[in-house]
Amino acid sequence: MAGDTSVSRNCREFMARLEEVAARCGRNSAEITVVAVSKTRPLSDIKAAVAAGMSLFGESKVQEAQNKFAGAVRDYRLHMIGHLQTNKVKAAVDLFDMIESVDSLKLARAIDDEAARQEKIISILLEVNCSREPQKYGLQPEETERIAAEVMKFKSVRLNGLMTVAPFVDTESIIRASFVELRGLFDSIRAGHPEATDFSQISMGMTDDWEIAVAEGTTMIRIGRALFGER
Repeated sequence: MAGDTSVSRNCREFMARLEEVAARCGRNSAEITVVAVSKTRPLSDIKAAVAAGMSLFGESKVQEAQNKFAGAVRDYRLHMIGHLQTNKVKAAVDLFDMIESVDSLKLARAIDDEAARQEKIISILLEVNCSREPQKYGLQPEETERIAAEVMKFKSVRLNGLMTVAPFVDTESIIRASFVELRGLFDSIRAGHPEATDFSQISMGMTDDWEIAVAEGTTMIRIGRALFGER
């Protein structure tokens, strides 16, 4: 069980670090939700993380998550954080508590239709390609406000906010710029839709850049390696 012990220790140490960084930024760490990225990790690691206080896990592939959690009794929540194909929507709506990676109006509509069939309301985030990298999934920043307004009209989807993945570079100013842009889009959408009280989440920041994200206002960080170690 040595691996489990290291995961628990990593989780506790990370949460202590988050508290320090948040305080330095004038924030309360309780405002920031940690999504423990558990893709490729066994259930034993997830149980160790739960024992250390983690209550939310992120998976990137529907099939892997189905196999891993089939029949498992869960006292934690699951988020879909990877690219979702429309042919996997039914399974995703059934399994996940939130889909963070909604990267098109077509996908949002498919999720809404499926959630209606399953007679449930599902929370989603719109993924925005703030770095404008052609190989990345996500809405273009310029179309995000229009699409958000459309999605807010759906009956079985609850739009909770926005998500982005920063560019994989070492230049802090470039990473920070993508986070600043997402925060600006979030603020603009919220100001334009004061009735949308569920629109409250900004998911940005991962193991290598989460401290920058905390400084720029993230409410949700997706952390894998810092909790579970190298794959």
